[in-house]
Amino acid sequence: MKREIIKNLLDRFESACHDLRGTECWSGRELREILGYGSWQSFQKAIDRAKESCVNVGEEVSNHFADVFKTVEVGNSASREIDDIALTRYACYLIAQNGDPSKSEIAFAQGYFAVQTRKLEVLERHFLDIERVTAREKLSSSEKKLSGVINDRGVDSKGFGVIRSKGDEALFGGFTTSDMKRKLAVPTSRPLADFLPTLTIKAKDFATELTSHNVIEKDLFGERSIGREHVDNNLAVRKILQERGVKPENMPRDEDVAKLQRKLKSESKKILKEADKIIETDL
Repeated sequence: MKREIIKNLLDRFESACHDLRGTECWSGRELREILGYGSWQSFQKAIDRAKESCVNVGEEVSNHFADVFKTVEVGNSASREIDDIALTRYACYLIAQNGDPSKSEIAFAQGYFAVQTRKLEVLERHFLDIERVTAREKLSSSEKKLSGVINDRGVDSKGFGVIRSKGDEALFGGFTTSDMKRKLAVPTSRPLADFLPTLTIKAKDFATELTSHNVIEKDLFGERSIGREHVDNNLAVRKILQERGVKPENMPRDEDVAKLQRKLKSESKKILKEADKIIETDL
């Protein structure tokens, strides 16, 4: 499809967007013309198939397809109302997927939505990676804080390691830190947390923050009492997770956080380059 035609279709589609009670939507009547359908009846067949697809993926049809009326001019300054349908962007996507692929407009729409979906997937993955790296950095900060708190209460770095290990054993249902490393094939020289999923990292962080708080609040001293407190906090966090159907020891290994950090740094450079290109183009 020629670039001029693609640009024209894209402009027509995006400019046809309306606001309906705070939600972007498209008129079915207008979309029919954009997608190259001759009659409303033939286009309704594509809409019906799209509604079926909506049901099949577990979405509420009424959230994406809303029956409305549209006022049209009929001559001599007269007008009348005809039935129409307000479509969300997702509904437009489903219609394109269920449309006639022999139509160049439908082929464009399918390609357009495929690209948009891919962009969203990439963005979602990017933000999930950022969330995991941030959670890991937060856990490191919390552990450093706890180490400082208990260092003033008779616990050295070796004792802190013992306390942290006991906490892991409580959180992972009896599996020690070494057990979990073997289970997840984590190199012995690397921290277990670098390979844990975001949820588990946040669980460890919450238990660690609780311990820091309670050590001061309860005025605890010594490895034994502080260790018991850390175990209790990890058991409490584990209980919450289990009540929601989550067993930390059964969560799958995730990508190495160190690799994620390098990837995010590289992606950030690409984003900056793209931004520079856009600015140069606009100028």
